[in-house]
Amino acid sequence: MKRYERHADAIAQLIHSGALRPGDRVPSVREASRTRGISPSTVFEAYYLLEAQGLIHARPRSGYYVSARLPGVAEARPAEPLPSRPAATSTGVAISDLVFEVLGLARDRDLVPLGSAFPGLELFPLERLARCLGSGMRKLDPWNIVQSLPPGDERLRQQLALRYGLHGMTVDAQEIIITNGAMEALNLCLEAVTRPGDIVVVESPTFYAALQALERLNLQALEIATHPRDGIDLAALAEALERQSSRHPQQRVKACWLMPSFQNPLGSLMPEDKKRELVALLARHQVPLIEDDVYGELHFGPQRPPPAKAFDGDGLVMHCSSFSKSLAPGYRVGWVAAGRFATAVQRLKLMTTLSAATPSQQALSEYLAQGGYDRHLRQLRRSLAQQQAMALASVARHFPQGTRVSRPEGGYFLWVELPPHVNALELHRQALAQGISLAPGQIFSADQRFANCVRINYGHPAQSRFEAALQTVGELATAMANTSPGA
Repeated sequence: MKRYERHADAIAQLIHSGALRPGDRVPSVREASRTRGISPSTVFEAYYLLEAQGLIHARPRSGYYVSARLPGVAEARPAEPLPSRPAATSTGVAISDLVFEVLGLARDRDLVPLGSAFPGLELFPLERLARCLGSGMRKLDPWNIVQSLPPGDERLRQQLALRYGLHGMTVDAQEIIITNGAMEALNLCLEAVTRPGDIVVVESPTFYAALQALERLNLQALEIATHPRDGIDLAALAEALERQSSRHPQQRVKACWLMPSFQNPLGSLMPEDKKRELVALLARHQVPLIEDDVYGELHFGPQRPPPAKAFDGDGLVMHCSSFSKSLAPGYRVGWVAAGRFATAVQRLKLMTTLSAATPSQQALSEYLAQGGYDRHLRQLRRSLAQQQAMALASVARHFPQGTRVSRPEGGYFLWVELPPHVNALELHRQALAQGISLAPGQIFSADQRFANCVRINYGHPAQSRFEAALQTVGELATAMANTSPGA
């Protein structure tokens, strides 16, 4: 553990043991620095971490205080889900009909959106973005519309390259292509490196849109065991790559589509050394990595985890992200730092959707130029961390005995593994009848496994409504578990 993590852990233990009670003042930065023999910056980092976890909060000109603890968080914490055990062979994908059915039933705006893929809109600076949109368009040189053709708005790409640099990465603006959201970036990357019938590695479980992309391009999915805390099993991946490499070239793995940071739906975060090992493993086999990093900015710790792209020396990692989850939902501005595949991706972009919308690019470019993005992100992370603490407490109180739940270090999803006889699709339908949406586990696998799992979105701050919905889902799941055979 790093020094700030050790200090944060010591304070957290005092809180959980009751030595520091709700409302108590935490030792000041100066006092903690003197008594612990650590620098003030280390104390600040520890307090930022505890604040993101919802354990303490700052009072202006007064210091840090212990937050009101949610009942049940420390007393009854469910175990985390077990690592997945997918089939060892690749399979065709036919998941879209089920995904369309599930998503189509959950579009009512009056539903409590536990199954949504987006956090609450009230968490985003939409009014300021609207002003930036107006300002950016008033300053627009008409020639910029032509210049915004792939690879995209030059000022926005330069600002993205600067943000990579601030996170310790050297990414040339020339390899960045602006897209209509991250999904287009991911799909273009997939199309650039595969042909129909090729095998693509995905996590198990994986984001349903990745499966839909494979289905659309007639590709085979090879699901690899994934841990809810540490991400994809590198030993299992290495074994799969070795097994496939001995086959005919057309039967080898042609790409990996992975989410190393705050994976959807598990929330797992690959440790830095595992990301480095992942990139080295794929480089040895010359397999491109399509890295989905749309949740990377939503970390609860003091520093953003480096993406796998940070360890790429061969240009094999195509780093895809967007502003949809962190700043501007609905603006549909994403990008890819495509490495050696930048030209191929840029050509595909030009041949398909021509360019991303100029107004959206102008709005985001203007917002970033004005500053304040990181301040917004800190506030967003605090809100999500506090929402997670409340959601975990509600699951512990209301869900059936034997429930397992992930504990992500960022993002806004929980992966909940219910008792074996609870059918997630049936639970989803019963919850809809009560005005609540869920994301059933069957849509996160090519062979529709995870039938007793659900993904829960905790990123909506309407607390009383959200807690009541979780209680209802827990009661429905408990009733289902208690009426199952052998219960």
